[in-house]
Amino acid sequence: MPYSRLSEQVQKLSTPQQSDAFVKRFRDAVREGEFDAIDLPERFTLPKKFKRRGSDETYEKDMKDMVFETSSKFDKWFEGVEKELAAAPTRSRGKPRLTLENLEEGVLDFKALAEETRRKLQNSYAKGQNLGNSRKSKAAAPKPRAKRTTKK
Repeated sequence: MPYSRLSEQVQKLSTPQQSDAFVKRFRDAVREGEFDAIDLPERFTLPKKFKRRGSDETYEKDMKDMVFETSSKFDKWFEGVEKELAAAPTRSRGKPRLTLENLEEGVLDFKALAEETRRKLQNSYAKGQNLGNSRKSKAAAPKPRAKRTTKK
């Protein structure tokens, strides 16, 4: 029966950024007994580029390589996992920062942001007016006279 390496299988992925998720699924499948594999002492580098939070620095991860038997059962499993990973939504970089450059390039919609700002200002103004008006009505009403609580 032909054998293959996990590192070779990772190279066959259509989305290399999903390689870490594939390795995790592969190890889960071996643990659950879907197919057999053996750990090798060698390590391989994932094709995915990882970013550190708060900086633009990238790094790579190394994983332990494994050997497994290739079969029609494994091929079906691989196709299914690859489809799932390709269809899985990738994390976006979030919304672009509000900068003059992004506004000029058209990355951000100035009109939509202006409307949002107008709405925030209006809500803040209305909240202040309501607070002021509620205090006026309380001040206009005469305060009830305090009753004595002690006997003479």
